[in-house]
Amino acid sequence: MPILNKDMTLCISLAARPSNIGTRFHNYLYEQLGLNYVYKAFAPADLAQAVAGIRGLPIRGAAVSMPYKEEVIALVDRMDPSAAAIDSVNTIVNDDGVLTAYNTDYLAIARLLADHEVPASSSVLLRGSGGMAKAVAAALRDAGFADVTIVARNEATGRSLADLYGFNWAPEPGEATADLLINVTPLGMAGPDEDAQSFDDETIAAAETVFDVVALPSETPLIRAARGAGKKVITGAEVIAIQAEEQFVLYTGVRPTPEQVREASEFSRS
Repeated sequence: MPILNKDMTLCISLAARPSNIGTRFHNYLYEQLGLNYVYKAFAPADLAQAVAGIRGLPIRGAAVSMPYKEEVIALVDRMDPSAAAIDSVNTIVNDDGVLTAYNTDYLAIARLLADHEVPASSSVLLRGSGGMAKAVAAALRDAGFADVTIVARNEATGRSLADLYGFNWAPEPGEATADLLINVTPLGMAGPDEDAQSFDDETIAAAETVFDVVALPSETPLIRAARGAGKKVITGAEVIAIQAEEQFVLYTGVRPTPEQVREASEFSRS
């Protein structure tokens, strides 16, 4: 990576629980491609002030993670269709002080469902109702999935998300089973909930595929249990690699090769 200099372009991430994954992914590619960029993760004390800083410094781009994907909407100038369609943001791009919001999570989810050949006829339990859950629900609907239940303790947000996409809602999984289980909550994420398993062993046993969007760690309790039960798995590491690649292109205008993306993803977890 170039020595820090006055012409270096800064990109950042905003998350309640920052990790080094995005930082290592982007900085690895900057170095490989000879770009005069640097990437830094932040846990903002004040989201509005942080976004004002993006505009004023100026910072080229920012990744947006839980729990800011919806709150940040009021703070940007433009909503790209990828974000406007689901009222959820995971990327901000700064063009001369004009902040445009995007959502690359949707693309990542859609690509993974296709790459892993998950049948659209599958029944689905989707646990969570926040910004990332909106991206997942939209990708499911657009891929033709119809038998979907949103599992969320918050009835207002759970029912709202279910109604938006014509799905069902339940406060807890209970005794329900499904072919595809998807966790879009912090359960299993490094931190206070790192030992939590978002679906129990009986529910996992009845499933065919288990998908956990939690990226840190990639081997969450849910993924470990699913592997142990011999189920197909889709991990948050796969999600973050695809969505980060699209963010990288938005920030730099450069498309890395698939091999470079694979190496950057591996380096981000080494």
